[in-house]
Amino acid sequence: MGTRYTAETLRRLRARHPGVQFVWLMGADNLVHFHHWKEWREILDTVGVGVLARPGDRIRARLSPAARIYRHALLKGRQSQLLSTRAAPAWCFINVPMVDLSSSEIRARGGWATERPQAEKMLRETQE
Repeated sequence: MGTRYTAETLRRLRARHPGVQFVWLMGADNLVHFHHWKEWREILDTVGVGVLARPGDRIRARLSPAARIYRHALLKGRQSQLLSTRAAPAWCFINVPMVDLSSSEIRARGGWATERPQAEKMLRETQE
């Protein structure tokens, strides 16, 4: 897409796909520092945001400046399916199985198609 920042990417996506209501998913580790992101308020003001629990960052994420400022737009985790239909701002904290593997690590390793069975196995093991 030729974009560098999330807000810019979301603007471009909305321009290319008018009428589609996008939902941004990010890890709780990103919410901790989200208030430092370029145009972070625009992101929360224009799309629903699902914050996925990450090992060690649950409490810090819930107490982050962005979480406090947008507390009025917080949905309960079990209402996460509403993110695609609610007008922004709307966000929720979603508890998911804890896998200590970052997206940066996944991208750096490459081989997504060949590693998918391994990733699915890891996910199953966390749910047992």
